[in-house]
Amino acid sequence: MRARLVVFPIKGRNWCFSRSIDHSVLEAESAQTPSTFKDLWKKIASNSKPINYNAELLVDFASTKMNRAWAGLEKAPAGSFKNKLYGLGLRLLARVKPSEIFLKSISKEVTKVEIIYPLSLNARLVRKRLRHIASRGFVIHKRYFYGSVSLLPLTTAFAVLPLPNIPFFWILFRTYSHWRALKGSERLLQLVSDCSEKQNSVVTENNSKTAHDSSGNGIHNSLGPAWELQPSKELEILLHQGDAHDGLSKCVISDICKTFDLNRMDVLKYRNSM
Repeated sequence: MRARLVVFPIKGRNWCFSRSIDHSVLEAESAQTPSTFKDLWKKIASNSKPINYNAELLVDFASTKMNRAWAGLEKAPAGSFKNKLYGLGLRLLARVKPSEIFLKSISKEVTKVEIIYPLSLNARLVRKRLRHIASRGFVIHKRYFYGSVSLLPLTTAFAVLPLPNIPFFWILFRTYSHWRALKGSERLLQLVSDCSEKQNSVVTENNSKTAHDSSGNGIHNSLGPAWELQPSKELEILLHQGDAHDGLSKCVISDICKTFDLNRMDVLKYRNSM
């Protein structure tokens, strides 16, 4: 699967890293995830895939349930207990760093990334910054993942209270979030590192004979790097509308998000985080 990443300076030395929204991929993933426990059990019992696949299927099922419960809280009447829980959740989610959201968007299905960046930026610097955020994210989210796992048994003690166990569900969500960001860091580092290009060149050399034999039938087996750099003049023009000192304005950010199909709230987090 191909993913389009958009990279640009948003305020001073603070850069934004975001993935374009692919609605077709979201619909396909939601269609593959079971909707009920019965369907989940049937899918796990019927397939012969490794345990890791079934574990990820279970995690995706739990994530879908959490997203639906969150959507229900969002539609709750104003002033109700569920509406207050939704407000509390928004305040907690506002503390999640935008880099974590970006890394979570890089799933294991991504096999190639198209990197969009302003025309004035150096391509090598863009790739270097992507490798840095991936390697740094791997270290940070690995540490926080194990820390969140260790806190889960402690938060179960709040189950004796007659109120919803908010600490447990929050720590559970943070555990899942750090795990997804950890896996996304690993995947992104593999895609934008030099080793991916070397591995592809080795595969191409080993398959050169096959590719030569297939060329007579019009089949070309060429494996390039897992990353593709695309300087954008349109993005450069949009950036010139912003203030270089105070960062991009919300109007400019909205225009960039509409043009490249980005999540506006996630991009704004980069502007507000220093």
